[in-house]
Formats: sequence, C-alpha cells, structure tokens
Amino acid sequence: MLLVLVVVPISHSVRGQSTKDYWVWFQTGQTVLQGGEIYPDRWHKFPFMYPPSCALFLAPVSALGQTGLVVVLALSNAAAWICSIIFSVRLATGTWRRVHLFVYLAPSLVLGAYIWGNFLLGQPSLVLLALMLGAFILLQRKFQSLAGGLIAVAAAIKAFPAIAIVYLVYRRYWIAVASLVVTVTFLLIVLPIPFRGYAQAKQDLERWSSGMLFKYDETGVGQRLGRSNSWKNQSIWGIANRLLRHVEYDHKYEPHEPVYANVADLGFDTVNRIILACALGLGLAFIGVLPSAGRRTPETDAIEFALLLLLMLVFTPLSFGYLFAWLLYPLTVVVQRVVAAATKSVPLIGCSACAVALLALSIPFRVMAPTYGNALFAALLLFAGLAIELWLLKRGAVS
Repeated sequence: MLLVLVVVPISHSVRGQSTKDYWVWFQTGQTVLQGGEIYPDRWHKFPFMYPPSCALFLAPVSALGQTGLVVVLALSNAAAWICSIIFSVRLATGTWRRVHLFVYLAPSLVLGAYIWGNFLLGQPSLVLLALMLGAFILLQRKFQSLAGGLIAVAAAIKAFPAIAIVYLVYRRYWIAVASLVVTVTFLLIVLPIPFRGYAQAKQDLERWSSGMLFKYDETGVGQRLGRSNSWKNQSIWGIANRLLRHVEYDHKYEPHEPVYANVADLGFDTVNRIILACALGLGLAFIGVLPSAGRRTPETDAIEFALLLLLMLVFTPLSFGYLFAWLLYPLTVVVQRVVAAATKSVPLIGCSACAVALLALSIPFRVMAPTYGNALFAALLLFAGLAIELWLLKRGAVS
C-alpha cells in the first residue's frame, strides 16, 4: 500500500502529468535558488502560502529537479506515515511492542483517503503529525528543549502548529516554551538572512505575515479568499462562514452560477463571535477534563494529547481534507482502549462510531458531505467522546 502511494506521484512526474502541489514546491525552491521573490506584492495572489523558512527548506531539494523533489518528498511522507503510526501506538499504549495488530492498522485504513491526499498532492500533514507526536513523547520523557524544537520545526513548515504554545504555557512546560520561541525565531528571521540577504529576508517575512498570517476578513482567509469558505475547507472558520453567511460553497475562478448552503444569513462579526464562543467553550471543556499535574499518567496523557491535536485541527483557519490525516492519533487512542478492553464507555464508543460514519459520507457525497462539515463534526465527536473518557478516568469511574 505504501509502495503504491509513493510510486504514483513519482510516475506522474516522470510521465509529464500533473504533479499537483509538488510543482509549486519545485517552483518555490527554484525561486529561492535564483534569488527571486517568493511572495508577490499585495496586488497578486501568493503561489506559495507557507512560511519563508519552508521555502528555504525546499531550495536544496529543488536542485535535484522536479522528479528528484517528488521522490524526496514522497519518501519523506512515507517515513512520516510510518513514524506517525509507531508514535501513535507508543503514546496510546505506553509501550513499543506487543500491541494488537489492529491498533496499528485500523486508524490508517479508516483514514486511507486523507493519507492518500498527502501523497498525491505533496502535502506535509503527515510530517507535521510525526513531529507533533515526537514532541509529545519527548515531553513525557522530560526532554522539553527537544520537544519545543520539534514543534518549532513543524511551525516553520506550516504555521499553525505554533498554536501548541498555549498548551505548553498552561502545563508550565517553560523550557519547551522557550525552546519553541527561540527556534521559531531562528528559523523565520535569522536562518534566511545568509541565503536571502537581510533586505530580502525582511521583505519575505513582512509580505507573508501581512498576506497570510494576519489576513482574515469577509472575503476569507489569507491568499485563498473564496476557497477558504468553500466546501474544501473543514475548519470551524470556513464552515461557520459557509453555513451562517450567504457565501458560496463551491468557489470557482471562471464564471459560474453561485451555489449556497447557508442555513442562516448572519453578519460577519456575529459569525466571528460564535466562533470565539465555541473556542472558549471547547477550551474550557479541555481544561476542565485535564487531570492535575500530580495525577497524570501515561493513560491520561494519551487522551490529553489527542484532545490537543483535535482542537488544533478544528481551529486552524485552513483545514483541507488532507490535514485530517491528523485523526490518525485520536483514532489510535480509541482503538487501543477498545481492543485492550480499557473502556466500556458508551460515549467514547458511540461518538467514535458516529465520527467514522461521518467521514465515510465523503465517499457517496464527495462535495455535499464536506460542504456541511462532515470532517469537522467527526473531529468534534471524537473530541466529545475522548473528553468524557478523560473525565471518567479523572474521577476513577472507567472500568
């Protein structure tokens, strides 16, 4: 299965067929090598939306040619998928061996389409997941500086993993917080200067920050204004705007008949208040079920980290389908608890079964299911089931 996922994008490149986002990564790397502008001025759409540090990472790989870049990135995704499975099982079970085969296989089989999307498009979601899970293992082993560094590398590739700093502060992982801040600062500001020059590096960071990081208005998020409210975006930002405002759910650049899925017609400010209220409610629920520092165990940590990943997934401004490969870890925790008979909790089993059913709706209803947020609500159901499970564990009520 892994061999097929790696070979297909390489075959597309060799045969001159569409290589999806791999082409963007190649062009971006070449632009860096040639000293060109990664981000155009504010009047033009960014072809590359990720941080300047990510563009810098792509530069040496692009020197191998387009097919060479596809090979390296496809193999990187393969390694990241394997690591994500192994790290997920390690966190969920507390051991590296003697784990039921179903715990390794079931989550990847359920999420096969989302994992495939990363290989086909060349997206780094599996790499980010492996980095985050590695950081969690390091936190358990009290290597805070390395954990913060891994999260920083993930944030340097795609900014949203930096959200984890809120959790690190709450849990008082001060060394990890310092490591995260210092490493991100180095990767975003210091590292590009020798390669891009001070003026160009400063321009890259300013244009990316203003064009992507801090751009959100009635038209959408960052550089994908219409697309960020389309059926492909499964974040709470995209779905709330799509369902509660009169905006298109199938944005296209060519002339077309607008289509809508909204169940209300609220103002932009009102929708944002609803999103913030959801963030506050889910954040308080997360904090409420967490055990105190003295009562944490590997079992509670497994669920705690799963809840954190789910929150990050829900509140990332742009959560397209391939990013939901991150559900690999929460589903591993669920499968482990069921297989090992660690739980008989009806809420956990019921919520997880409904979540899988929601994800499966994308097969017969490829557009309409995501339009109404099947992946988002699947993530929220998993959050609810695991939050109740952790609450029961905290009270000593799980048997």
